Amino acid sequence: MIAFGDRLKSVVDAHGRLCLGIDPHTSLLEQWGLTNDAEGARALALRALDAAHGRVGIVKPQAAFFERFGAAGYAVLEEVIRTARDGGFLVIADVKRGDIGSTAAAYGEAWLSPGSPLEADAMTAVAYQGLGSLDPVIDLAIEHGKGVFVLTATSNPEGREVQQSVSGSGRSVAGQLARDVAVRNAGARGWGSIGVVIGATEPITASGIDPVLLQHTPVLGPGFGYQGSRLSALDSVYGVASSSVIPTVTRSVLSAGPDGLAAALDAHRAELDA
Repeated sequence: MIAFGDRLKSVVDAHGRLCLGIDPHTSLLEQWGLTNDAEGARALALRALDAAHGRVGIVKPQAAFFERFGAAGYAVLEEVIRTARDGGFLVIADVKRGDIGSTAAAYGEAWLSPGSPLEADAMTAVAYQGLGSLDPVIDLAIEHGKGVFVLTATSNPEGREVQQSVSGSGRSVAGQLARDVAVRNAGARGWGSIGVVIGATEPITASGIDPVLLQHTPVLGPGFGYQGSRLSALDSVYGVASSSVIPTVTRSVLSAGPDGLAAALDAHRAELDA
């Protein structure tokens, strides 16, 4: 069984570390001339995958934009994940699930169990109940060579009050979560299989995160492109942790329309490599 961290690094080495988010927003469907329903979401997502082939190796469908269409949306999401994985992409299901005990375990089974209709290569998860609350998910991920990205410091300003709050340990909530994840990855020779989600809209040290701890921890980095952060500023945002960052672009690519996707991805790749 190949560990997720090793699989992720192999994909990055082969295709670069840019990740394409697939979020069929209402406004994007309208812009594309598509219907605001499951079929419209399907058309956008599959066209995005076509454009991404040979340009990126990682995609991140956001479940909420499919869930809003109910059962039909979930059927489309299953198809998108399956098509992406069959096409050689590494798929991170952006689902931000989190709970305790058997409920947490069920979330893991839904998104990480081999053979599940929603099986992805990794999922995003919430651990504000403590990283230990995700033990059933993490254990399942390790067993099956999957990954978990733990929400740590988001790109929205509303999150700062909680994420930057300092606990009795003297660390911020975000800093403590990042440290706890880094400890879980301590035995990995390269990248660990448990990652963190840290937005790119301000330097990570502002959230009390020590970038030195994250050099062996994959960092999923939203906030580039549409939210204002530039890929060229990656080093200044993440410091010495920048080499393990998987930067994500979504609306800045999808808003280019069906005929502009490839050019938008190429432009982002060029900026990242500059």
